[in-house]
Amino acid sequence: MIEYNYDFLHESVFALSSGSSIKSLLITATSVPWLRSQLCRETNFMNRFNQFCLSLTLMVGISACSESTKPGVNNKIDSAAAAKPAAATIDSQRLSDIVKVLASDEFEGRAPGGPGEAKTITFLVEQFQSIGLEPGGVDGTWTQSVPLIHTQLAQNGKLSVAIGDTNQTWQQGIDVAISTARAVDKVDINAAPLVFVGFGASAPERDWDDFGDIDLKGKVAVFLVNDPDFSASADEPVAGKFGNKRMTYYGRWTYKYEEAARRGALAALVIHENKAAGYGWNVAASSPGEKFALAQTSGPLPPLLQGWLHYDAATALFAAAGLDLAEQRQRARRDDFSAFELPQVSLNAAFDVALEKIESQNVLARLPGTTQADETLMVSSHWDAYGQGKPDAQGRTVRPGANDDALGTAGVIELARVLKAGTPMARSVVFAVWTAEESGLLGSAAYATQPIYPLHSTVANFTLDILQTAGPARDVILVGEGQSDLEDDLVRAAALQSRVVTPENLPENGLFFRADHFSLARQGVPVLLIMGIAGGADLVDGGRAAGDQWIADYTGNCYHQTCDAWSADWDLRGAIDDIELFHSILRELGDSTRWPQWKAGSEFRATRAQTNDLRATP
Repeated sequence: MIEYNYDFLHESVFALSSGSSIKSLLITATSVPWLRSQLCRETNFMNRFNQFCLSLTLMVGISACSESTKPGVNNKIDSAAAAKPAAATIDSQRLSDIVKVLASDEFEGRAPGGPGEAKTITFLVEQFQSIGLEPGGVDGTWTQSVPLIHTQLAQNGKLSVAIGDTNQTWQQGIDVAISTARAVDKVDINAAPLVFVGFGASAPERDWDDFGDIDLKGKVAVFLVNDPDFSASADEPVAGKFGNKRMTYYGRWTYKYEEAARRGALAALVIHENKAAGYGWNVAASSPGEKFALAQTSGPLPPLLQGWLHYDAATALFAAAGLDLAEQRQRARRDDFSAFELPQVSLNAAFDVALEKIESQNVLARLPGTTQADETLMVSSHWDAYGQGKPDAQGRTVRPGANDDALGTAGVIELARVLKAGTPMARSVVFAVWTAEESGLLGSAAYATQPIYPLHSTVANFTLDILQTAGPARDVILVGEGQSDLEDDLVRAAALQSRVVTPENLPENGLFFRADHFSLARQGVPVLLIMGIAGGADLVDGGRAAGDQWIADYTGNCYHQTCDAWSADWDLRGAIDDIELFHSILRELGDSTRWPQWKAGSEFRATRAQTNDLRATP
């Protein structure tokens, strides 16, 4: 098995692209099949280095630039070809087969604690065992226990707001999508005042405070989604105070619920807007009344009720109170805004709650290192999906989560197989498949607060969560630009595939805060996320427009829905290229003494710096 010398590859590719001698790259590429194929399939390399490709073909005795690898050719998965041994490459057929199992009706949507969890855990453990990894969980097991509570508000519950002498009744799933994260059997709220808190940001480092002197105890906090400057024009004073179009954590609904809890709010409602939230109401209301939460937490109690308020319902509420929501939204973008009670408005709620305690599981496997085994690289995805819901037009109830995130999980398993088949590395690699990501990153959060492997010696986390299935792309989308120097590693790895790195073109969606890597980032571990819905890729077949259309089709129709299903028509070549990027970086860091660093402007840099003295330096 050939051990890749990635520093040499990097130098060779960059030398070739600047017009230097091709001799060194030719020597390297003839020993690295995936690089050989990758270089010769790209149009720009074919145009610029015909002599190189011709020499390469003659030396290796194969048609490295065959029709099947040229851009734009409809080269769908061939099961016979994929079945051939490929110890050093990601196997498309294996990816497809793993997804087909995990997304099958037999696994019933893989809800934590549901009938599909035990089957999922067994399947994942069997996969890692067959690869030859060792258990990476607690006390020599394959798992880490994650105690959860699962609540479901009764469908016959009542929810209304009183505005003076009038009442508005809100319907679950239509006007609101609310739940409780508390271990209670009943929710009773009587005449709780509603407080409009604007964007609900308390950010002293940005000289911003939406709350003023308001007391939220026993009251309902009503938030706008995203950041104060999300919709601001360039001439407004708030422009650039937060992230402009790039969402900060202050814009996430999770932050808003946390802030409501810190201030003692009885309930918290976030007004839903498609663009500002990053997804439509169909996603926000996909599991009305249902909630998973960690059973063991520290800090203040979460609000008794929390969830989304439909924009139309919010507009009607404000109008009945003599206010214009659009005007209030604009006022909330000013630094002199301060939270206020909606005049003569109160909320009443009465729900029975079905409460269930669950012992869910994270699955962990370990590939031990040789000389630096106590230094850990982590590769992760999440195994959970949304279980079963209401029948769709075809009568389907299972929400199989094929792309989100069975495909990412298949990528983790394939990375484990490829790395195990390769030359042993100095550092260890832990492969983690988390539970309850869809419920608020709960599995990864549980690990981050009770890590099995010390976080100060965790080199980096690499997360796969949704991969595009529309074929090869000329670029890879970077989520969370400007965070760590892992981004520079991504640029180098992409160059080896003749690709470039493109910052996410939907930064307002806040995807950096919406995947499991964030739980590790909050504890200071450098992270890198590949997420196929972060922006339309520049597809070889159809360009950026085709990439944007793929995202629109997926998020608009199938994200968290019954049609997120396995398909034999998936073109996984682009997904494989993205997974191989992680393979390249893992190989390089696995035999390195380098510790990736947060960049100067990252909010996570200070947390990591607290443990600098515990890490060995080169």
